[in-house]
Amino acid sequence: MKKSEMFGFTLEADDRTEEEKSQRKAGKKDGFASALGLGQDGPKAPMDTDYQEEMEETKPQIRFNLNFDKGIRGEQQTDSRRDSKTFNIDRLFEAVASRDVTKLDGLHQYLHQNMKKLSDSLYQSYGKTALMKALLHIKDGKNETIDVLIAISESMGDIKEFVNAAFTSNYYRGQTALHIAIERRSLPYVKLLVSKGADVHAKACGKFFQQHDGPNFYFGELPLSLAACTNQPDVVDFLMENEFQRADAKLRDSQGNTVLHALVLVADNSKENTEFITSIYDHILKTSAQLHPKLKLDDIENHKGLTPLKMAAKTGKIGLFSHILQREFQESHTKHLSRKFTEWVYGPVHCSLYDLASLDLHEDKSVIEILVYSSDIPNRHEMLETEPLIQLLEKKWKKFAGRMFFFNFLVYLLYLIIFTVVAYNKKNGPPPFPIEHNTWGYLYVSGQLLITLANIYFFFIGIIDMKRKHPKLQTLLIDGYYEILFFVQGVLFLASAGLYLCGRQEYLGFLVLCLALSWLNLLYYSRGDRHMGIYSVMIQKMILSDILRFLFVYIVFLFGFSAAVVTLLIEPPVKNTTRPKKGRFFDDHGQNDADDGCLKPSYRNISYTTLQLFKFTIGMGDMEFTQGYQYKEIFYVLLIGYIILTYILLLNMLIALMNRTVEKITMESASIWKLQRAVTILDMEKRLPNCLQKRFRCGVEIKLGTALGDDRRQCFRVEEVNWNKWNINLGKINEDPGCWDRVQLPAPDTPPSLPRGRSWRGLLPERSRRWRAYQSTETSSSPV
Repeated sequence: MKKSEMFGFTLEADDRTEEEKSQRKAGKKDGFASALGLGQDGPKAPMDTDYQEEMEETKPQIRFNLNFDKGIRGEQQTDSRRDSKTFNIDRLFEAVASRDVTKLDGLHQYLHQNMKKLSDSLYQSYGKTALMKALLHIKDGKNETIDVLIAISESMGDIKEFVNAAFTSNYYRGQTALHIAIERRSLPYVKLLVSKGADVHAKACGKFFQQHDGPNFYFGELPLSLAACTNQPDVVDFLMENEFQRADAKLRDSQGNTVLHALVLVADNSKENTEFITSIYDHILKTSAQLHPKLKLDDIENHKGLTPLKMAAKTGKIGLFSHILQREFQESHTKHLSRKFTEWVYGPVHCSLYDLASLDLHEDKSVIEILVYSSDIPNRHEMLETEPLIQLLEKKWKKFAGRMFFFNFLVYLLYLIIFTVVAYNKKNGPPPFPIEHNTWGYLYVSGQLLITLANIYFFFIGIIDMKRKHPKLQTLLIDGYYEILFFVQGVLFLASAGLYLCGRQEYLGFLVLCLALSWLNLLYYSRGDRHMGIYSVMIQKMILSDILRFLFVYIVFLFGFSAAVVTLLIEPPVKNTTRPKKGRFFDDHGQNDADDGCLKPSYRNISYTTLQLFKFTIGMGDMEFTQGYQYKEIFYVLLIGYIILTYILLLNMLIALMNRTVEKITMESASIWKLQRAVTILDMEKRLPNCLQKRFRCGVEIKLGTALGDDRRQCFRVEEVNWNKWNINLGKINEDPGCWDRVQLPAPDTPPSLPRGRSWRGLLPERSRRWRAYQSTETSSSPV
């Protein structure tokens, strides 16, 4: 075998017989793969199996035929499968799968004599080598054939090609032996492979390793990400700190995700999962900080512009999300990785500084914006109630949003009054009406212009809001409820204005609908008050759930029975028992059926019949109209069935469902109201000019004493009372109020005792005295 350094290719030796070559091709056409309809890219599954395994057809390649001389001399080629000294891919895979080292006896000699290497394409099936097969068959952490294969490959000079061979099928593309060793949780083999030149940055980017419908395992493609996502901190440490090739933690996969992004995606909010994810997350951050002190790994964005924190918010991983927001490290060399800094502690009162980077609205795709405007995020109500987001929103409401909201309410109320007065004093006759040149006429036109401008504003704001949120149809009615109503309000008014200018009398119908909807939209401003806001949320939920379902079923019944009644009833012929007078007709009872050519609607009219059946639903119907009609018995059957299904069944079912809905959403309504108020706060802040946005920005810029030197951050101060941690003092930045010492208590859960009948609350002087006495007798304090 010869290798050309100039042209960079390898000429492989081929000692297969013609019979074996033909059988391999025939097996490919008629065998297992064809029966499953598998394409040329390789089998979808399995990655490895103890049963019949589909082998890849030999790739077209220039090879050196070792049996060419026999063909020239006319000698018959022996069947290599019958030769015990011959190793083909089937025999090699069978040997490593059985973990029997004796089956590999003579392999090195055979390869040397036939000028072959274990990295040759003849020993690969869709990129899978005997080394990968052996790693997939590890038992009790061992497979002795692996060491034999590594030793033989190293002696043959193709060790790097052998350990870095990767799957070539689309389903498992890019997976190497190192990935398999990590997945099998074998640190010794990971160390062995890396020491032999395995690439620690190889990417397994096949379909199986991407997120899609169906079985898959996305772990970030890289070996480091795989070790982290499978909770192997020892492997993570080795990959990041080994002497051969260190894994770069900031390296990104094909989606732009780092190892921290991958950890976010494999989190599932369960207690056990959250514990290991947060532990390995912090471990990688600390290790990376030791290797690269200036690097902030969790600030790296993927191709969608999401940091790990933003991705946790986007995917609803509330456990990891809360941990990242409240992450605090006390060590000086890792303190700059914290997002929470304890400023001072006094008894049970803790004052903390939260880093607002990536949180507030003043940067693109902020966390708070993601949570508020992304309607398909699970757990977003709970995430909005975590610190510091809940306090940040409350601060914004008190600082500017509450006053702006009340001002908007007054303006909208003024709009309603003007709209109602203008609509009530509408003019009679065909539109458009001429302008009256007097005070009342000018006021009337001014009111019309103000109403028009207001509804144009509602129309475009509705479009902007729905475009910004772009929720799914399933959640549009929940999160965009009032946006839709205001948008429809604007559409109705603009339609009315268009008909008015065109001189159509139908403008009045759209106008009154717009007026009614405008008053209903006044409930939007109920979200400014907690109790009224929750009440409005309940109404909204019942309308969008129970009432909509009821109306759908009721309309089916109503139109179905209406069509049946219209089809059934046949009008009786008109009997003239008296002399008609100039076109006036009288029935058997002497009542006038027509007056000057105007006929009373009959039950042959489906719209009239539908209205009458609706009256039966609310108990206002009568059956006098059946006099003189045929098939009255069948009609009574239809009518009784209709009343039972609608008046008795559907209405009572609606009442029962509404009672259940009220009970179900009692707690949920508060969360929805908080979300709606958060939406209102962000909408108002976005509409402020830049100068006012900076003025009303929450938080203070603070210089933090970290390893980064001049580390200035915009932080939000939160003071909270936690009696469960009243005797645990954490590291601080500033001393406020007064100076205090950091102490280590022997029994954190055992506070100093008080006389019977006394409590800590309200006894601050005595508590301080007892606390100092307790410190002096039970602990030794040292200044921070």
